[in-house]
Amino acid sequence: MLDVLDRVGRARRPTLDTLTPDQARAAYDAGAGVLEVPRVTLARVEDFSIPARDGQQLPARLYAPNASVLPVLLYFHGGGFTVGSIASHDVLCRELSRLAKCAVISVDYRLAPAHKFPTAANDAWDSLQWLAVHAAKIGLDARGISVGGDSAGGTLAAMCAVLARDAGIRLALQLLFYPGCAAHQGTLSHKKFAKGFLLEEAQITWFFNQYIRSPADRDDWRFSPLNAPDVDGVAPAWIGLAECDPLVDEGVMYADKLRA
Repeated sequence: MLDVLDRVGRARRPTLDTLTPDQARAAYDAGAGVLEVPRVTLARVEDFSIPARDGQQLPARLYAPNASVLPVLLYFHGGGFTVGSIASHDVLCRELSRLAKCAVISVDYRLAPAHKFPTAANDAWDSLQWLAVHAAKIGLDARGISVGGDSAGGTLAAMCAVLARDAGIRLALQLLFYPGCAAHQGTLSHKKFAKGFLLEEAQITWFFNQYIRSPADRDDWRFSPLNAPDVDGVAPAWIGLAECDPLVDEGVMYADKLRA
């Protein structure tokens, strides 16, 4: 990682927070494959769409290593609710499918600033509700549904796990890679790793300013799962955190909340 950070510094590319949202999306997608492993071929890779509550069709991609009736992971990509796509996380989703021997559905929820909070949250929850009803119709095991995501996608997955519990949708797992969990950037790790690592505080602030409508949105538990009043009985969680990451402390805090 030291070598990666050194090369990032020497490349002198403009940081995302200095670009327009469209430019940031293009830059993020262009760099997404730099450190990827080779793209594997899977038995099923199918593009389709999932209807949102307002009638919008959300692009989605199904990955499966074979034609069996498999359990399925509904996956939400990271990118601060502003960048990222099915394409940027294609290799990751292929690897999750191949290694876990499960199906993966990657969802292109709508992005800020064109779509402010809570659009991404609503799209994520609409996707899970749709999957709970339609899994069997697309050859998947409706009894083995999990949710997952990285960074902002981890926020959406954690939120969906709480809503699923409330709606009586039984999830097998919530898979959270360095999820955003806190309302404000006040933890020690936000200060300690504010600059010089892959995700800097200036970028986090820029992402959130694209997404939220007002400061009050930060305190909504759908934005900050640490504010959820009750997480008893949610799906079991597997949480992977990055040590030198502004988000690491709030990830630990959310793990502690789930344990408690």
